[in-house]
Amino acid sequence: ARRIAGEIPDTVLLLEHAPVFTVGRARDAAANILDPGEAPVVEVERGGDVTWHGPGQLVAYPIVDLRDRREDLHLHMHSLEEAVIRLLADLGVPAGRDDRNTGVWLAGSKVCSIGIACRRWVTWHGLALNLEPAPHWFRRINPCGFDSAIMTRLADHLQPCPPLEALVQPLADHLADT
Repeated sequence: ARRIAGEIPDTVLLLEHAPVFTVGRARDAAANILDPGEAPVVEVERGGDVTWHGPGQLVAYPIVDLRDRREDLHLHMHSLEEAVIRLLADLGVPAGRDDRNTGVWLAGSKVCSIGIACRRWVTWHGLALNLEPAPHWFRRINPCGFDSAIMTRLADHLQPCPPLEALVQPLADHLADT
């Protein structure tokens, strides 16, 4: 609301969540929760299906006013993907897009989920990059409507996997450049 009112500039929050499953606005998204166990399930305003956030995952919440740019939500999501693709390229990890599915992909598996919300051309929510989360969390859901086997972690493709703290500033820089 403060960004819509012009009271604050574009802002990005970068963090690591305690374990939580979030349910987006996709039809029947809640049906993709198989066994949440002790983790809370929270309905959120973003698009998309169900996902998990928690330890070992770098989450970015860009709060961006698109009114001064091109008012194009697909371009905005493409920019979020591009920031992660560039970050991973800096690490020597070749990542890319899937023309049919949002997110960032590594060797046919999803390493980063993306989902946004928008009101009056101001976006929020964002992306979740899997660094080295415990794989059992994704087996409790059908992440983004897929079988959990589609999910991967940076740690499965790069050893040693950089710690979350080492990637916060580089991701912020790439988000600012896209």
